[in-house]
Amino acid sequence: MTNARESSMSDDLRAVIYADGGSRGNPGDAAYGVVIQRAGRTIRMGRALGIATNNEAEYQALLAGLDWAIKEGIADLTVFTDSELVVKQVGGKYKVKHPNLKPLFLAVLERKRKIKKFKIYHIKREHNTEADALVNEVLDAREKG
Repeated sequence: MTNARESSMSDDLRAVIYADGGSRGNPGDAAYGVVIQRAGRTIRMGRALGIATNNEAEYQALLAGLDWAIKEGIADLTVFTDSELVVKQVGGKYKVKHPNLKPLFLAVLERKRKIKKFKIYHIKREHNTEADALVNEVLDAREKG
């Protein structure tokens, strides 16, 4: 059962994001893909990142989703990603040790504070196929250049 506050929140203030990042080589040519579901609509975003590690690309995907959510005034955001590392670091279960990930992690923390209700979950790669496909589309397009 939902409480009155949850049920009164407009669907337009809620969003679900599927985020993925990847690199060909680690580090290597990298990109992210973000699939956003909001009020019955789907938005897809993908971007090349240049040379980065897989984990850096995963964080960039999350940041892109958070930036979109803040710009759109989203108050209730649920994120699904196949990066267990990102989920555990953002959730405070793992420390961020790699110096290249620390500024990305801090940027995520700063942005997620701007969203009233934020949840992030780890999902298996096979449940994140649309975001993964976006990553590959961006990387394939760069290779064809």
